[in-house]
Amino acid sequence: MKPSGIHALIAAVSIAAACLGPASVLARSLPDFTGLVERNRAAVVNISTTQRRTAPADRPRMPRSLEIPDLPEDSPFREFFRRFFGEGEIEEFDAQSLGSGFVISQDGFIISNNHVVRNADEVIVRLSDRREYKAKVVGTDEPTDIALLKIDAEGLPAVRLGTGYELKVGEWVLAIGSPFGFDHSVTAGIVSAKGRSLPRENYVPFIQTDVAINPGNSGGPLFNLQGEVVGVNSQIFSRTGGFMGLSFAIPIDVAMDVADQLRDKGRVSRGWLGVLIQDVTRELAESFGMAKPEGALVAKVLDGSPAERAGFEVGDILLSFDEHSIERSSDLPPIVGRTRVGREVAVEILRGGQSMILKVTTDELPADDELRVATVRTPDDVEATRLGLVVRDLNDEERASLEVADQGVVVSKVSNGPAERAGIREGDLILMLNNRKVANSADFERLAAELVQGKAVSLLVQRQGNPIFLALKPE
Repeated sequence: MKPSGIHALIAAVSIAAACLGPASVLARSLPDFTGLVERNRAAVVNISTTQRRTAPADRPRMPRSLEIPDLPEDSPFREFFRRFFGEGEIEEFDAQSLGSGFVISQDGFIISNNHVVRNADEVIVRLSDRREYKAKVVGTDEPTDIALLKIDAEGLPAVRLGTGYELKVGEWVLAIGSPFGFDHSVTAGIVSAKGRSLPRENYVPFIQTDVAINPGNSGGPLFNLQGEVVGVNSQIFSRTGGFMGLSFAIPIDVAMDVADQLRDKGRVSRGWLGVLIQDVTRELAESFGMAKPEGALVAKVLDGSPAERAGFEVGDILLSFDEHSIERSSDLPPIVGRTRVGREVAVEILRGGQSMILKVTTDELPADDELRVATVRTPDDVEATRLGLVVRDLNDEERASLEVADQGVVVSKVSNGPAERAGIREGDLILMLNNRKVANSADFERLAAELVQGKAVSLLVQRQGNPIFLALKPE
């Protein structure tokens, strides 16, 4: 029997609803950013900077036998000859850049990036209502890339501050800024990861997002769905110079700590522990008897540092600092850096397979904490070992220059074998083998002979002044 017309209509509607239902549910589940933007766009500012520059004084000169050609006023070559072969005049010109920022207080304090205002002779802040103010740079902090500005204005709309540490991976976030000078552009995405460590960025646990960030967005705010600022958009990872889905923001907690110090003291002080650290790899974890790789491995304890006073030793593995877990070595610097100077904290370490607690009182990070770089010479007289490398003793002059009075041997040759696979290079200074100090070449030979075949052991080397642990597996 054929269905009646009304039954056919009901069936068609039901099928259509079934097809459209999931899409409509999905549409309803997507966030609506319109209210968030309307409430916060007025607190986001455009920043333009001007830097006065001069043409290089050593630019090329026309040979004495020649003169600058007498070219028409509108000739493009006239400007070329005048600028590059001018007779002694120094040209001044303005270099300009664009960025973003946001108001954090009604009396005109603004946060942006250090790289937006660095070396600027003039900083202009333009509000959403197109008012413009000349801004004063209260202070900048290069390690975190934060700048604090001040404009002479009252009653400004200010953002609400949240926390970047409570964000969850997958959470929606939104950026407002001025990419390529397009004021108050809005882009959205999700949190891709937290606590990212970037090269040469030791003090910022970055928030990684897939929010579209381009030149001009730098210094602008990153909002959560509650309309709170959770980060400061800072940089992108790109192979082309344009956005490729990887953008990074400074947690607002870090930015505000820096801004408060710049406003109150004009500079930023950070806690300092005084150790050189590295990641614990799978092979190193095996050599230290650990169930899994974790923590920060101490490769060197600096003289006179808080770590030395607290009893830290080379080979210690830091598992937590002030009740903050250390999963990777990159977790430690930001935690120590934001620790108040002079505060005593508990540090959990692993030493010789045993967990223990040390108490350390942080100092202020020195202005120049770089180690001296030393090189070692390759000798002629050497002695071979079972590990596929050749070592020799240091002479008195080398021990003095390398500051290793009672330990260390120099690698003078590396052949095909365990040492080469471990990454040992000629010129490396071996300080420890299997968690034991190496006093001289004879001591090294003895320790090497005691190693168990196929079991990974740790090897501490110093390379161009920098210590590093390697995992060595004897054959």
